Amino acid sequence: MNTRATALPAQQTDPRGLAAAAGAFFIWGLLPLYLKLLQTVPVLQVTAHRLVWGCVFAILWLALRGEFGHVRIALADPRVRTRLLISAALISGNWITYVWGIANNHVVETSLGYFINPLVNVLLGVVLLSERLNRAQWTAVAIAAAGVSYLTWSAGRPPWIAITLALSFGLYGFVRKVVKVDALAGFGAETLLLLPLGIGYLIWCEIAGTGVAGHASVDVNLLLVVGGPLTAIPLVLFAYGARRIPYSTVGLLQYIGPTIQLMLAVLVFKEPFAGPRIIGFALIWTALAIYAVDGLWRSRKVRG
Repeated sequence: MNTRATALPAQQTDPRGLAAAAGAFFIWGLLPLYLKLLQTVPVLQVTAHRLVWGCVFAILWLALRGEFGHVRIALADPRVRTRLLISAALISGNWITYVWGIANNHVVETSLGYFINPLVNVLLGVVLLSERLNRAQWTAVAIAAAGVSYLTWSAGRPPWIAITLALSFGLYGFVRKVVKVDALAGFGAETLLLLPLGIGYLIWCEIAGTGVAGHASVDVNLLLVVGGPLTAIPLVLFAYGARRIPYSTVGLLQYIGPTIQLMLAVLVFKEPFAGPRIIGFALIWTALAIYAVDGLWRSRKVRG
């Protein structure tokens, strides 16, 4: 699978690209099932193992493809290295927040974070890139803000898990957008930069007698190792698919993940979802519908 292939013209949809992008969001949507199996493992250790094994998997994959040189080239450039370090810190914060949310039975709120993420990206474009929004986009942002405000008022606290996830992932995407490195090589470089921290923390846990690796059941140890490919594979699938299908299609597919997460939260994990939560989510879904319809309309207008 060549993640660097040239994108198809905007009016065409490559079935393989569509399947790859949908598969990425499907895996991300099912991730809470995996993390629930690791509830007995401290959140920081789960994140450290995810970092270490993700790095090992990415480096092996790059070596097999003969592309490890891309990582060396990226890290040799001080400017690129600094930006990758920033993106690595952002995605690490995102992972820690996400794992903590799942472990502490806040799956509904984690799904909210990825529902509002597209609208956060719009606001980041306004603030960081001086982009201008049309009337429909401002309406969507205003309705989403009303939904988040209502959830804050009804719960007595801001949905900080959702806000942290949306902001960290939005900023991560922004930083990676300005770094000219392929998805897999970029992921390998990011995890390589943080690898000493991950390994150092796990060694410290072992010395302190709190380490899980090697002391837990075989199943738990295998699950920790599996976290590596589970982190890298959907990222590469997404990069492969996003270059081969229209951007508006990617925008619609991205709701697969949080929709599956919300269904798991309510139907499998039995988290409460009634009254104020339904009203707040309904406002946000309305905002997303306006945003998606506007995006499709503008995309078709450009093609026409």
